[in-house]
Amino acid sequence: MPLRISGVTLPDKKRAVIALTYIYGVGKSLSTKALEETKISPDTKVKDMNPDEEKRLRDYIEANLRVEGELRRDISMNVKHHRDVGTYRGQRHSRRLPVRGQRTRTNSRTVRGNVRRTAGSGRKSTSEKT
Repeated sequence: MPLRISGVTLPDKKRAVIALTYIYGVGKSLSTKALEETKISPDTKVKDMNPDEEKRLRDYIEANLRVEGELRRDISMNVKHHRDVGTYRGQRHSRRLPVRGQRTRTNSRTVRGNVRRTAGSGRKSTSEKT
């Protein structure tokens, strides 16, 4: 049976240290720390973990780390707070622009999506009737 932690099914064939990064809010450093605390080898594949190791890991993550739904909710509440208060960051979030001081003349595709607004993009060809 596949290992599920915080509603995420971890891939069986990957090493534990990599598989834990599939959980939202757990990066490589947090996964390494969690495995050290639970005394599980980072090189252990998920399918080779015994039920005791799985239980220790699940209990540690659910007790000590803020992950998945809880983390997403906290982040969205923080953004909503900035919008409500009317901070500069909140205004940037509302307008779907970069929040952390990046330039917007070019390279703001991550926040705005792949929207290409160039001068000639909306122009009709000369053969079309106007």
